[in-house]
Amino acid sequence: MAAERANPLREGLRLAPRPVPCIMVIFGATGDLTRRMLAPALYNLARERLLPLNFSVVGVARRPLDDTAFRRLLREGIDSHSRSGRVEAPIWESVVDNIEYLPVEFGDASGYRRLANRLAAIDRERGTAGNRIFYLATPPSAYPEIVENLGAAGLGRSPEGSGGETRLIVEKPFGHDLDSARRLNARIHQVFEERQVFRIDHYLGKETVQNLLFFRFANGIFEPIWNRRSIDHVQITVAESIGVEGRGGYYEEAGALKDIFQNHLLQLLALTAMEPPVSLEADAVRNEKVKVLRAVRPLAGAAALAATVRGQYGAGYVGGRRVPGYREETRVAPDSSTETFAAARFEIDSWRWAGVPFYLRTGKRLPRRVTEIAVVFEEAPLSLFTRDGGDRIGSNVLVFRIQPDEGIALRFAAKQPGFQTAVRWVTMDFRYGTSFGIDPPDAYERLLLDAMLGDATLFTREDEVEAQWRIVTPIEEAWRSSRAPGVPLYEAGSWGPPEADAFIERDGRVWRRP
Repeated sequence: MAAERANPLREGLRLAPRPVPCIMVIFGATGDLTRRMLAPALYNLARERLLPLNFSVVGVARRPLDDTAFRRLLREGIDSHSRSGRVEAPIWESVVDNIEYLPVEFGDASGYRRLANRLAAIDRERGTAGNRIFYLATPPSAYPEIVENLGAAGLGRSPEGSGGETRLIVEKPFGHDLDSARRLNARIHQVFEERQVFRIDHYLGKETVQNLLFFRFANGIFEPIWNRRSIDHVQITVAESIGVEGRGGYYEEAGALKDIFQNHLLQLLALTAMEPPVSLEADAVRNEKVKVLRAVRPLAGAAALAATVRGQYGAGYVGGRRVPGYREETRVAPDSSTETFAAARFEIDSWRWAGVPFYLRTGKRLPRRVTEIAVVFEEAPLSLFTRDGGDRIGSNVLVFRIQPDEGIALRFAAKQPGFQTAVRWVTMDFRYGTSFGIDPPDAYERLLLDAMLGDATLFTREDEVEAQWRIVTPIEEAWRSSRAPGVPLYEAGSWGPPEADAFIERDGRVWRRP
């Protein structure tokens, strides 16, 4: 697979490269992730003629299905969840015969030997030359067992003399704290080298997240003001209108801090704050992200409690529909103290960002689903123009909308037409759909293609994961040891607990209402 590696950030307007033939083995192939995300992504890559020739899929799971039933399951997932709509028969017919299913208990060593024999046969029959991608679409608790058995079956490397490449894709959460992440890395490295491991964070596959690098480093007008001299603060929001959606058991163990903060939010912070890389090679980009994460000022004990807020949604209305509170959800304890909302104020100890606060927040059952990065600039040093009543006019804001309606907006002041000197805020708004006339690919499409190409730029490296947990684990420990009363409640359909508003207003700032 190494022969056609390419970096999507360097491709510009060139056609995307096509990977060499390979096999993708999906563990947990009958689960929700495969049906909702992986199958539609692979289908859309086939539709765009980006899948390699002779590409094969082998689904591995416990359910006793045959090939026909498994293919039907994937097609139903594509019909329901593909951005391109229902399956087009010619495209499906071009790939369906290369989809197989193998029932295996994840702890059964003989099942992995059968898998190894089948992969060798596919190499011979379809010319896949020992190129394999193992995708762990399973609960994280199954990762060590699967990796160990892959190693025991000799599947951690491609067959000797084949010239192929073997890679492992791992879904989040990667561990549940710093120690567990280190242990998991150690277990994986007993079988796979770090260069073979692709830790997936689907937010990094979103067009606007990638465009953040283009925006900063391809335009000469922004980088000179991307620092503490011009920027007052940064707000990063990941808001969801849904609740736990039947995942109460998982959420009781994770909470908002582990579910969103540790990965998505900290990755967005790193991309916003990183220094220009020396090149667009994968490790050069990831080196700069790690430097930012290591420069985040640690929060622990009393400092963590002072710089964070948490909350839990109660009953309320979202989209005009009454919804239950978190403690009424299935598999949630009636006295649960798990946070469904979290906010934090981080400082980055670097020359570029000293004194610039980064406010991060996430929550469930908020008014709408939206993810954005808002860069709030310093006000003009002398206010020649004021609003009615003498108020200052405020700040320019640059917003990266990651979902929905991906795009970038810049707010600035302009004179309102008329005889009076009146100021009005206006917005320059770039949207992918209207500007390019096409729907951007889904995140999993980009990331699966990159994994086939061997490009790890948009995947998380071992030291990145550990740096993220070094930030989050002390906060969780401070919450757990705090003698403060229960987690504040907020009404579903609101923007979080009142404590979150008071938290940012102490600094003389307010949360945006996206």
